[in-house]
Amino acid sequence: MTTDAAAALERLYRDAAPRLVLAAYALTGDLDEAQECMQEAFVKACAHPARILRADNPVAWMRTITVNVARDRLRRKRRFRVLHRLLGQPDDVPAATPDRVAILGAIKRLPIEQREAVALYYLADLDVREIAEIVAASVNTVKSRLLRGRQAVAAALGESVPGGAK
Repeated sequence: MTTDAAAALERLYRDAAPRLVLAAYALTGDLDEAQECMQEAFVKACAHPARILRADNPVAWMRTITVNVARDRLRRKRRFRVLHRLLGQPDDVPAATPDRVAILGAIKRLPIEQREAVALYYLADLDVREIAEIVAASVNTVKSRLLRGRQAVAAALGESVPGGAK
């Protein structure tokens, strides 16, 4: 992004942010949520600054993006409320013990493919075939990702894992 584009987006942010928050607040009824919607809209604008800055009315363009973000968030919240109503509240969440925090920290540092495989297998309790379908990979690829992920987590925790496949 050029310096001129960054300066123009900064001016747009300074001038339009209060009105955009107000528009999002009208939809969400939550000031914090409305501010997050406006900020997310500007993050999206920064990805394509020329498109926003070339618009006849950049404020109207940003208002459209902000309102769309707010609508998406409302839809997502509605879906979660329906899901909780149908399925009930999740069972007790395991306590954040030091070991659990260390393991989750090690998982977060894995490459995304290994992180997905490890999280889906160990945390979501899915089998290898289900994971393969979700991530659009072969069963052998998922097994390989699980093995490498386990080895990396074990190394991060100062332990070792046998080299056999899952």
